[in-house]
Amino acid sequence: MNSKFIMLSSALLLSVATFAQKKELRAADKAAKAGDMKEVLAVLKAAEPLIANASEEEKAQALFLKGNAYMDFVEKKVDTDANMKLAADTYKELIANEKASGKAKYSAQAATSITRIKGMLINSGVEATKANNNIEGAQKLYEAYLLDRNDTINLYYAASTYVSAKDYDKAMELYSELKKLNYSGKGTEYLAVSKVNGQEVGFASAAERDRAVKLGTHEKPRTEEIPSKRGEIYKNMALILVEKGQIAEAKKAVADAVKANPDDSSLKLTEANLYLQTKDFDKYKEIITEVLAKNPNDAGLVYNLGVIASNNNSNEEAEKYYKRAIELKPDYINAYINLAVLKLQNEKPLIEEMNKLGTSDKEMKRYDVLKKKREDLFRSTLPYLKKAYELDPENQDIAKTLSGVYGALEMTAEKNAIKAKMKK
Repeated sequence: MNSKFIMLSSALLLSVATFAQKKELRAADKAAKAGDMKEVLAVLKAAEPLIANASEEEKAQALFLKGNAYMDFVEKKVDTDANMKLAADTYKELIANEKASGKAKYSAQAATSITRIKGMLINSGVEATKANNNIEGAQKLYEAYLLDRNDTINLYYAASTYVSAKDYDKAMELYSELKKLNYSGKGTEYLAVSKVNGQEVGFASAAERDRAVKLGTHEKPRTEEIPSKRGEIYKNMALILVEKGQIAEAKKAVADAVKANPDDSSLKLTEANLYLQTKDFDKYKEIITEVLAKNPNDAGLVYNLGVIASNNNSNEEAEKYYKRAIELKPDYINAYINLAVLKLQNEKPLIEEMNKLGTSDKEMKRYDVLKKKREDLFRSTLPYLKKAYELDPENQDIAKTLSGVYGALEMTAEKNAIKAKMKK
């Protein structure tokens, strides 16, 4: 008799608890529909002891309501960063719980919200970086990666931004993670220009881009090969080690990378650059000779050799490589731009000397000599700028530079033609 009474009492208690759980969830749901998200969180907070013993479906509902409440605060820009994290953590817990229970009622909607949060973090990170707040930018990009570890490009951008912020320890930590993942970043980008705003945007596939072009929403489709980023990753790791005085470790890190990825020419270039920076010129030439022997007609590789030479102020060598890249690929716009930049670098010392001169006969004669040198410099630059502008007439930086050179050479008609196109 007593045992039956105990069982009956337990059943009644369980029934009361279940009723209370449902009552609290209904109250939270009602508050959510009324837009009172503070009340949603207050109800769920008070009901935590009850929900801990609720069914998996009820727990999922509670987490969904909770995540949506935090997300609503994010949308209203209330303590955005804190609520974004709380929303993301709640949605992740919801997805994990539903995966364990085998009942995915809210997971799809939660995943959509997480994707939205990831996009907001990326945009916020980019804006912070543009404002030279690189630490905040790097943190936001890293948080975006933690939300979706499959999207490793955000880990790469976070590491690069930490380098810009000069937080080398954190950058090295993230680069080490990229190294463990054997991240390359190599791929293909499918691009087209939106007819709405004139901005070039990327598509997930060639088919998706081509559909947009066919529908008439986009134009000027093009495909761009994205080179491997391993070289830059190991270059930055090596530079950090060099900064710390760990030269041997830097060389070993790059050598190990080359050994593990023998077909990645970007890593050989990184290795060559490291030896050039540490003034081991014999080793540098040995590596460069080896790289060129394997890929003598690779325009991208030859161009990168020019970049390395230019970064180390070996301008004659850089010019040689850029011109060779153009021979191999006549429409290599970056090679034309960099050749122009190389030439225009020589203007600064001429201007500085001209500005220091007085008005004596001797100084005026010197001024005329320098002026002639400057004009000759601009004339030698002109063919590269004109070709770059021909290849990309929408590029405002090229147009402005070409217009400036035309102005310096008193080529008024040509300058006015460029300016007229820029205003359209």
